[in-house]
Amino acid sequence: MEKENKPFPYEDILHLPHPVSARHRPMPIADRAAQFAPFAALTGYGDVIDETGRLTDKKPVLNEDAKALLDRKLAALLAASVYEPLCEITYFAADDRKDGGSLRQARGVIKAVDRVGRRLIMTDKREILLDDIIAIDAGLFATAEEQ
Repeated sequence: MEKENKPFPYEDILHLPHPVSARHRPMPIADRAAQFAPFAALTGYGDVIDETGRLTDKKPVLNEDAKALLDRKLAALLAASVYEPLCEITYFAADDRKDGGSLRQARGVIKAVDRVGRRLIMTDKREILLDDIIAIDAGLFATAEEQ
């Protein structure tokens, strides 16, 4: 069987110049590329996966001895508040989106304790719930703990 020599179907227009519109400006290359961007059928699905994969910790539970020690340290800091002692407070911050949270540290000077709202107010206006405090450290305690 012999092949037939058919002419190329678009041979008549193959070598013509590229048409340019007299009415419309050419589309910018960035806009042309956007036409071919991948389509996300499940908008927000990636965010849900990322959120699910984000880890949180459980709130540590302190025994009565640890709570009593925190109360004594807080009382000592408040008694020495005229000297504005610098302290470091480790506290549990609950996560807004899921169960659990993370341990955070705040350095600064305690301004006041709101006993009704059960929160500690720092001079930089940060507020820490008393029930969320895990540890308190200050230079004030170094001499008492070394003995």
